Amino acid sequence: MTLRRISLRDFVIVRELELDLSGGFSVLTGETGAGKSILIDALQLALGARADAGAVREGAARADVSAEFDAPPALLPWLAQAGFQHGADPQADTLLLRRSIDTQGRSRAWVNGSPATATQLREAADLLVDIHGQHAWQSLTRPEAVRGLLDAYAGVSTATLTGLWQRWRAAQKALAQARGAQDSLQRERERLAWQIAEVDKLAPGAQEWDELNASHTRLSHAQSLLDAAQTVLDMLEGDDGGATSALARAQSTLEGQQHLEPEFQALAEVLASSLAQAEDATHSLHAYLRRTDLDPQRLSQLDERLSLWVSLARRYKRTPAELPALHVGWQDELARLDAAADLAALEAAERLEHEAYLAQARRLSRARTKAAPQLAQAITTAMQGLGMQGGRFEVALEKAAEPTASGLEDVGFLVAGHTGATPRPVGKVASGGELSRIALAIAVTTSELGSAQTLIFDEVDAGVGGAVAETVGRLMKQLGRDRQVLAVTHLPQVAACADHHLVVAKKSDKAGTTSSVAPVEGEQRVSEVARMLGGERLSGTTLAHAKEMLGDGAGGST
Repeated sequence: MTLRRISLRDFVIVRELELDLSGGFSVLTGETGAGKSILIDALQLALGARADAGAVREGAARADVSAEFDAPPALLPWLAQAGFQHGADPQADTLLLRRSIDTQGRSRAWVNGSPATATQLREAADLLVDIHGQHAWQSLTRPEAVRGLLDAYAGVSTATLTGLWQRWRAAQKALAQARGAQDSLQRERERLAWQIAEVDKLAPGAQEWDELNASHTRLSHAQSLLDAAQTVLDMLEGDDGGATSALARAQSTLEGQQHLEPEFQALAEVLASSLAQAEDATHSLHAYLRRTDLDPQRLSQLDERLSLWVSLARRYKRTPAELPALHVGWQDELARLDAAADLAALEAAERLEHEAYLAQARRLSRARTKAAPQLAQAITTAMQGLGMQGGRFEVALEKAAEPTASGLEDVGFLVAGHTGATPRPVGKVASGGELSRIALAIAVTTSELGSAQTLIFDEVDAGVGGAVAETVGRLMKQLGRDRQVLAVTHLPQVAACADHHLVVAKKSDKAGTTSSVAPVEGEQRVSEVARMLGGERLSGTTLAHAKEMLGDGAGGST
């Protein structure tokens, strides 16, 4: 799992660059202002860093950056879930990340040729590259970063604890709100209970309003309805037989002639059907007249019932048809208030969530307590090799003022700069150079914790020199045996330890200023190390010193 190649086009002051990288320990050097960190900035962009229009080379329409990696097996499930093909060739073992930015600051991203988001690039980056910047020491003063280092060393995560803490806090909030609102809850419950009792007296059925209105309409027009039914009966049955008798005679007449005219048969059948329907209507009208009367008492009852509906509806500023739903809603709301007022249940729920949180928090505390002295000893040992003899590093665990989503303790880094000194917070006792060395000691100590196989150190050796610088180089070379290490450095001692050496050069012409990167070997590498030792004028002494450094087994061919 290493970074194979990085490609830049129109990025800052780089017109075009294709750089193949190797495993082991590689350094990137060059004159001040040549743009040694451009590659790191470009790589961070490909890994999802914030896009800025300033990254586009002057005069160009857009900047393009791509980074090709060995595809880590741990990333394959994520690629499949996100819908990204595993490499341009399904059988390939590479992962290609690409990003472009235009002059308006708009960016686009791709993973293996498929459109992606910057967030997805950052998700992939977590398994690909670990970058230690030149101001890495600043994180030593941030509590969350300090705690994260200890947890990573202990092999634990706060993700589960955070979820339990959020659930506990939610239960606390519900309980506190219920306690604080008992009086208002009781008043609201009494109001709802009274309103429900008022409507209970009416007991409105879901469809009753429509049925009442229909019944009232019929009864209030009963006389005209009875008159209409009787009039129709008279027409159908009349003194001379009425319409039904006439239909019967017509049917019989046609049936008597259908042997002469076949068409009469069908017409006779139509008249027979009409006669049957007329007789059915006659029977129904007789039944209607038998069961229907004016019933003024029933009409009065309906008037009274409808009046109750209208009265309640006006009181609660609703239409009568809305009363049943309003009644049900009040009942549901009262049930919710009863549950909210059940302090015993809320207290039990809060207690259970608190106990679950504490159990997980204590497990986390035990893991931190065990790992803290181990991490402190490992960093102390690394500090000794970085010129801080007698110095001591401690990881302090103090009980937090109150439980948090991160646990029951605060984590702090303390350091004693020399023998006999009392360890104090890192940011208060260390100088800039010491902070850089402490940060480097931590980076070296914790470098194996992550899954990323490419480690990048961007001028983390600032403030270091002499024998300590050589130690830094040897430490990085040691890391390079198991992982790919790329260091941007200004120290010849570090550069001499590298397996591979890349030089950044800047040149200006009529077309503008451009930067390039090229590998150096043999005499070119000797000249670069000599330049780092003594400046632009290469003397026989500096060249000899450079050859000696490169030939001392520090690494790299000359």
